[in-house]
Amino acid sequence: MELKQLRQKSADELKAHLAELHKERFALRMQKATGQLAKTHEARRVRREIARVNTLLGQKK
Repeated sequence: MELKQLRQKSADELKAHLAELHKERFALRMQKATGQLAKTHEARRVRREIARVNTLLGQKK
């Protein structure tokens, strides 16, 4: 998701999105451990998006 879209969300929506990202990151880690992860760049994308959401949540406080 782009930064513009993330900035338009409320804090509650960002927290919900963050929970989804953590689930996705866990699934990607399990795929990597079992050797089933084909798109290795997805793990990096999710990790960076988690950081973006955490930054925005800090700014909204």
